[in-house]
Amino acid sequence: MVVAGGHSAGHIEPAMNFADALRRLAPAAEITALGTVRGLDTTLIPARGYPLELIPPVPLPRKATWALLRTPARLRDSIRTAGAVLDQVQAGVVVGFGGYVAAPACLAARQRRLPIVIHEANIRPGAANRMAAWMTPHVYTASPDVRLKNGTAVGIPLRPAITGLDRLATREAARRRFGLDPDGPVLLVTGGSQGATTINAAAAGAAAALRAAGVRVLHITGPQHTVEADDPSYVVLPFVDEMQYAYAAADFAICRSGAMTCAELAAVGLPAAFVPLPDRGGEQRLNAGPVVSAGGALLVDDADLTPAWIESALLPILTDPARLAAMSARASATGAPDAGIVLARHVLAIAQRHRPAR
Repeated sequence: MVVAGGHSAGHIEPAMNFADALRRLAPAAEITALGTVRGLDTTLIPARGYPLELIPPVPLPRKATWALLRTPARLRDSIRTAGAVLDQVQAGVVVGFGGYVAAPACLAARQRRLPIVIHEANIRPGAANRMAAWMTPHVYTASPDVRLKNGTAVGIPLRPAITGLDRLATREAARRRFGLDPDGPVLLVTGGSQGATTINAAAAGAAAALRAAGVRVLHITGPQHTVEADDPSYVVLPFVDEMQYAYAAADFAICRSGAMTCAELAAVGLPAAFVPLPDRGGEQRLNAGPVVSAGGALLVDDADLTPAWIESALLPILTDPARLAAMSARASATGAPDAGIVLARHVLAIAQRHRPAR
């Protein structure tokens, strides 16, 4: 089996989480990942223990530029290389998760009449998956709100550390891990792996008001950012590798609304104030839509996130246990913690139906 989803963590993480789920169901399954030298492929995929085969990247220009003229030749080269990998590993099915590698992999699979499976994590599908969805009836999405031909909603494959997390049972140990008081509300502040200047500044500016209200803060700034804090109730860290503990320690989060973040918070029932990236064509706003509509999260524009907003909009929630519990339940109702296993079962069934007779 070949898994194709690369370049960004948003494509790689669901692909690797799916591969992990597939391996739990079928330990003997041989799984090869396709990637490119661009992005995070050569770092994240080997770290998860899967063989990685590289193909030439084919970024699809969003606008009609001179680069568009070079795309057909680059695509042919990438399809040829991807096809050689499919032949080498004797692939029985190709599972595409979008990104630079998905389109060449799916086109190479189509040439060989191999079954193609597509998974789309974002509410607004990317170009590669929009194209690939016309090649196969086997299309799976993060949400019923995803408009993609033949789409069936299953959720986003997540790590077992997230899907198996019992926040309440783990809370006390998680808070000890970060040096936080076991009692009282905790606000998790994070801008993702790279941090977010607006989120960092707003939270730091509201530190005094949060402290006065008895709210503890776990602030993950990102490795390139710093926030000064001389209060033991305001814990600042550049990075947290095992985010399940941060989720367990927290009662509420302020964060971006990438597809994986939205899926993880819903799966563990952690309510949030989502702050979509302002320059992504509205993709992150759409990702947050289902849980916000369900009442499990708030949505605030990047330009509107200020210390004053945190004090006026969040403090009443953070200091109201009943409201926190209600938002947690609503967030959890939109989650799909079994998405990886569900998708893996579908793929195994598809592979079985298309297995050559012997």
